[in-house]
Amino acid sequence: MPNAKAYSAASATSPLTSDTIERRDLIEHDVEIEILFCGICHSDLHAVRNEWSNTVYPIVPGHEIVGRVTQVGSAVTQFKPGDLVGVGCMVDSDSTCPQCKAGLEQFCPNVIFTYNSPDKHLGGVTYGGYSDGVVVDQRFVLRVPSNLDLAGVAPLLCAGITTYSPLRYHSVTKGQKVGVVGLGGLGHMGVKFAHAFGAHVVVFTTSPDKKEDALRLGADEVVVSRNADEMQKHTGSFDFILDTVSADHDINTYLNLLRPDGNLTLVGAPPKPLEIAAFSLIMGRHSLSGSNIGGIAETQEMLDFCGEHNITADVEVIPIQKVNEAYDRLLKSDVKYRFSIDMASLKSE
Repeated sequence: MPNAKAYSAASATSPLTSDTIERRDLIEHDVEIEILFCGICHSDLHAVRNEWSNTVYPIVPGHEIVGRVTQVGSAVTQFKPGDLVGVGCMVDSDSTCPQCKAGLEQFCPNVIFTYNSPDKHLGGVTYGGYSDGVVVDQRFVLRVPSNLDLAGVAPLLCAGITTYSPLRYHSVTKGQKVGVVGLGGLGHMGVKFAHAFGAHVVVFTTSPDKKEDALRLGADEVVVSRNADEMQKHTGSFDFILDTVSADHDINTYLNLLRPDGNLTLVGAPPKPLEIAAFSLIMGRHSLSGSNIGGIAETQEMLDFCGEHNITADVEVIPIQKVNEAYDRLLKSDVKYRFSIDMASLKSE
């Protein structure tokens, strides 16, 4: 696969436009994938617009990839042509560090991300999933359950594992009371997973009009966080709270809702440091932590769990030609709840 169609951005102020990129030739451990759908993650927008000050241009974003295997290298044993597969945020790591050996490739000091990371094969940087094809080492390719809607599977490769991993790590289970702060791309997946784990799920939102949708997604209760009386009723009662909000907010309000030894995990990333009151942690032996995607084995576990419970993201499917419009809408939170690009639309380019 020496060349592939793609959409790339040439600068922080440029729109994404049609492009042709180079993909490496298949080597022994590689899997060649025809990309069928690619989700749009908010981090794609940050990267394209260089909001983290580390983007190398041109950039081809996209790390929520679902596709079909077209070829495999001579040493590939796990996949064959025709298999439905996924690729998430990573495409390589050193395999030797303690993190990799523990199945935590996302914390490898030499992790190679799906886009905008050094490309050891071709030079330059890696190119992501806004493309018709990709070549990936088999260690970073995931099996996709055949019973799931593929457009809805794509966001599971980032939004799905980002919310599944902390819920699993903190042993969320039946009988527990779990809060989900925010009902966006991440929050709606957190609700689905917490519900599937059997927890009593409470959604916190600033928008009263989201109540009906939260209940549809699996919430048992919905609290409008601006209502102090509603919040007060839940003081000291949560086993676990998943905070998915990336805007500035008062984290202490939610820490005070935890029962003794309860945990609040951040997966949203507010741009400014959050102020933490010591007593919000001390008085209940509360803990505050963060979480970032998951390792390959855990991501496969998450996909298998989704297959068993028929869980996918709620998506709006768009052609690649509407990707710039989708970015503008993403800034306005005008999507329920993730965009998924139908890569068949690239054939008309």
